[in-house]
Amino acid sequence: MPSVQQIAKLLESDPQDPFLLYAMAQEQVKQGDLPRAVEFFDRAAAANPDDAYTYFHKARTLGLMGRRAEQADTLRAGIAVARRTGDGKALGELEFALDELD
Repeated sequence: MPSVQQIAKLLESDPQDPFLLYAMAQEQVKQGDLPRAVEFFDRAAAANPDDAYTYFHKARTLGLMGRRAEQADTLRAGIAVARRTGDGKALGELEFALDELD
């Protein structure tokens, strides 16, 4: 996985690349900057609203931050995306994660 600096450099040339935004969000999680990670997950979801896993990982990050209501809302949004796009694997994982919150 490229470093934060490498991803940032790539984002300069394509700031809306959903893969790069997602990668940056994941790197921010690894570095412990959870609020910044959420920002990048939001940007990734805006750039590619059909990627249910972006919602899954954003929800997981919100959970790490203790923001359970937002976590549940994000999982529900991801479930809607997975249903709309027919991504059964993501749907199952999102539904399981939501069930675990209860």
